Amino acid sequence: MANERSEGDRERVTRVVYETVAGILPAVPTGRITGDKHLKDLGADSVDRVEIVLALIDTLGVNAPMACFSNLPDIDSLVDFLVDAERT
Repeated sequence: MANERSEGDRERVTRVVYETVAGILPAVPTGRITGDKHLKDLGADSVDRVEIVLALIDTLGVNAPMACFSNLPDIDSLVDFLVDAERT
């Protein structure tokens, strides 16, 4: 099925998301970056969040409007969205 997420895809995208967040928020210990957190929980301001999303779009090569990212409740949802966006 087209919308079925493989574990390999999810693990790869999760790693990219965590590395990107850690790179843009270097003061955040990597152990604090977990799927249940929103970027705001990690201290990301609006500029940081835009930088993270743009870096993820560029790195993963997804084509999704910025507005699609604004209502994602946590990093797990961000990963799921990116995995799905890669498939379209």
